[in-house]
Amino acid sequence: MDENVNDALFEKEGIEKLLEEKKYREIKELFSEEQPQDIAAAIDGMNDKDTVLVYRLLPKEMAAEVFVEMDTEQQEALIKSFSDTELREVVNELYADDVVDIIEEMPANVVKRILRSTDSETRKTINELLQYPEESAGSIMTTEYVRLEADFTVGEALTRIRRTGVDKETIYTCYVTDINKKLIGFVTAKALLLAEEDDLIGNIMETNVIFVHANENRETASNEMLKYDILALPVTDSEDRIVGIITIDDAVDVLREETTEDIEKMTAMLPSDKPYLKTGVWEIWKQRIPWLILLMVSATFTGQIITSFESDLASLGVVALTAFIPMLMGTGGNAGGQSSVTVIRGLATGEISISDILRILWKETRVSILCGITLSVVGFAKIILIDNLIFKNAVPLEAAAVVCISLAATVIVAKIVGCLLPLIAKLCRLDPAVMASPFITTIVDAISLLIYFKTAMMILA
Repeated sequence: MDENVNDALFEKEGIEKLLEEKKYREIKELFSEEQPQDIAAAIDGMNDKDTVLVYRLLPKEMAAEVFVEMDTEQQEALIKSFSDTELREVVNELYADDVVDIIEEMPANVVKRILRSTDSETRKTINELLQYPEESAGSIMTTEYVRLEADFTVGEALTRIRRTGVDKETIYTCYVTDINKKLIGFVTAKALLLAEEDDLIGNIMETNVIFVHANENRETASNEMLKYDILALPVTDSEDRIVGIITIDDAVDVLREETTEDIEKMTAMLPSDKPYLKTGVWEIWKQRIPWLILLMVSATFTGQIITSFESDLASLGVVALTAFIPMLMGTGGNAGGQSSVTVIRGLATGEISISDILRILWKETRVSILCGITLSVVGFAKIILIDNLIFKNAVPLEAAAVVCISLAATVIVAKIVGCLLPLIAKLCRLDPAVMASPFITTIVDAISLLIYFKTAMMILA
């Protein structure tokens, strides 16, 4: 089939047309050349009847992989259409952590059907994984890994991998334990292939194992994988016994979710786990309106500051000062936002911690002084060249001095506030992302007005 024709057909509309014409063989051929993620994306948004029909055209192994990539609504529709035998076949093809992810999103009646379709051992594993807190490393781990013992020979290890590896999520890294499952090392597939068959695993294994405890934060665990550039991370209990592993695909999913959540919080929205196009208008409204109300009400303080100084400004007779309020507030908010986002990102990636607070404060203070001086010089030039010469606004030099001094002071204060608030939030066990641009802008607006009006009173009174 021509590649361009193939691409055109591999769209929801193309697949639906093939379904209408009952060209099922063409659909099977089309899907045989595609990845599970692309197939799930192509059938996303189809009605339940077509989704079920397309799904049944997929080979069994590919069908299970596509099922994992589907959204919750499509998965639920498929489960309801499955017979008990079909559901059992699908669940048996899935890894335990994928089954847990699906169960967590399903209504109770569907969960009962899924659990009924599993054998007692799988059901026990699923229930154990469900016990871990939602944000913990244990909640995203899989129990399908290769476990070896130090007194195995390489030949015995390879035999075990051949017998059990087909059901494991990865065989590229195997974990070595004692008889009590206490983690003592790991060995890679490369090391096994290059070793002699009678070599002992204990002699070729790496003992410097990077691991996390099951109750540690899942984002921390994912960042550890990126930091050390590893494809799988062992998870242990409080006695250092291995209970599972986290694979790189799950780590990437966690980091993507956490980044999305941070962005939503930083833009004054409540986090959502649904894609934008699948989220209803009322749900989006509920995500956005609480913060908008809070920020609107908090703006009352800035209005009150302007009102309280209104008569003092009028007595000074410098009307031009009012025109620079938006510039001053906007620059202060932007300066504070830069610092806050930098610190929030550093905290999220583990690059910085609470113990670095003095170093951060010292660095941001120096940066803020440089930025403040630069902006005040540029601001003064702008007032003289643009406001006075081009727009003929006739801003007195004293007023220009007030603006520039206030601008420098505002930027310095804004950057210090911007870097400190996320650290304070972290110290108070709050999400630092909450202290991002909208929240900091409101605080800095009030501070910048106080600085501005107090400076005007000191210089012009």
